[in-house]
Amino acid sequence: MAHIFAFWESRAFYDSFMARSHDRLASAQVGTFKDAQVKLFDHRFDVKTGFEPRFTDADLVRVALCRVHEERAEHFTLMQEKVWNPAMAGSPGMLRGLFGEAPEHEFMVLSMWHSAAEHGKYRTERVERLALRAQIEADVVSLTGDIVQLEPSWTV
Repeated sequence: MAHIFAFWESRAFYDSFMARSHDRLASAQVGTFKDAQVKLFDHRFDVKTGFEPRFTDADLVRVALCRVHEERAEHFTLMQEKVWNPAMAGSPGMLRGLFGEAPEHEFMVLSMWHSAAEHGKYRTERVERLALRAQIEADVVSLTGDIVQLEPSWTV
């Protein structure tokens, strides 16, 4: 499995790429992959510091995709900002991240870490306590995600 993260300066640039270049590039890649899934998220806010789509200083990315009950979306967003973000920001080894939103009450939390060991410390020490405090079970319909070990040769 491969994860590809693309960051666009604006929606206009994304739309222009899709209209002018996407089909030509996609046709050149026919047969090189199967079961591609694409999701487009709008940036809501940063996690820790001003997000930069720079991967050279990170070894690991944690991506979480959360589908949230419609009536709990505002609470979920508030808890991300007031509970989860400060906890991640205070974790040694956490570099930066972002919180994004897609249609249908779907959210993405992407966090970048120095190493798997640093992310592991955050995870084991805090996640259960933070989940209770944020009332995550009341907010979330489904939660999927992955821990992505970065391959420097794939970074452009």
